[in-house]
Amino acid sequence: MTEDLVLPAPREAATDAPGEPLLEVAGLVKHFPVKGGFPIRRTVGQVQAVDGIDLTVHVGESFGLVGESGCGKSTTGRLITKLLEPTGGRIAYRGKDITHATRRQLAPIRSEIQMIFQDPYSSLNPRQTVGKIISGPMEINRIEPEGGREKRVRELLEIVGLNPEHYNRFPHEFSGGQRQRIGVARALSLDPKLIVADEPVSALDVSIQAQVVNLLQKVQQELGIAFLFIAHDLAVVRHFAVMYLGKVIEVGDRDSIYTRPRHPYTHALLSAVPEVNVGAEDDEEVPQRERIRLAGDVPSPISPPSGCRFRTRCWKAEDKCAAEEPPLIQLSGNHAGHLTACHFPEEPTIEARDEDIVLDPALAALEEDADD
Repeated sequence: MTEDLVLPAPREAATDAPGEPLLEVAGLVKHFPVKGGFPIRRTVGQVQAVDGIDLTVHVGESFGLVGESGCGKSTTGRLITKLLEPTGGRIAYRGKDITHATRRQLAPIRSEIQMIFQDPYSSLNPRQTVGKIISGPMEINRIEPEGGREKRVRELLEIVGLNPEHYNRFPHEFSGGQRQRIGVARALSLDPKLIVADEPVSALDVSIQAQVVNLLQKVQQELGIAFLFIAHDLAVVRHFAVMYLGKVIEVGDRDSIYTRPRHPYTHALLSAVPEVNVGAEDDEEVPQRERIRLAGDVPSPISPPSGCRFRTRCWKAEDKCAAEEPPLIQLSGNHAGHLTACHFPEEPTIEARDEDIVLDPALAALEEDADD
């Protein structure tokens, strides 16, 4: 990337309309070197944390990125916010390539892409007051809001449901949920167009997770900010991508993924979601949903399986799955925009199998012993 690169204009000059592409990621790759050897430390391998991600987030859209721990979700979020440098691929913001932009080149748009971190305890400086934490981004970007920074901070505290009088308090005086609200206020302080939320409620008590989710949904609707949610709770997400071992294996809108999943791994994820049957009588027999327990552990990202990376834990795997990597395409019977990467996809319905599927032999043996 050359120094005379022209990046997107600041927000005052932007005329983005809802539905237009805001962020486009193509073939995104991030490999971390593995060092070994003595006495000379040399690279002996690569951790393939992210290996060819494609996704698009539109203006004002809520897009989700889901998958089990270690699949590369958080790394993808840090690549998009330029906290990490990509190994390969392309990141475009409002049509302009920012993949390898320098700090000076990113300056005009840095305030438009913000992040909410997963841990509300470690993401706030314990030596700074709430007012300093939230006004810090404005000071760094030399933004002087009308009425002054303190007035704006107090307004943001009120927006996220905190008392404006808490301006001079320190983070240790707040609960986990309140700290995450401070993190949201900090992300909003620069009036961003895109917020990457890295599992914003996973570290919070269950009783207050819904409050933070509702807050983010309110912010998204009222301010028209695009969100990339890296989370397990998809209540505020309309479109999302499912990741496994650094790859996107299914993309679609919420309804089609929930009711017509095609990839076996997506079936397994959905079967693990707790289901509460409200209104059922005590003596009423409630139909049990299928349970899919995957055999073994996630393979090492240093040496992932050939072909389809899910094949080592998939009940439908055949020789073709090891020889060829399945492309991410729209299958027959899928809704428009519902893409799946699988050579032998599931039937387009969650009622395709009536019985539970237990793949792990050890778990199956334990259940048989319990039944006896």
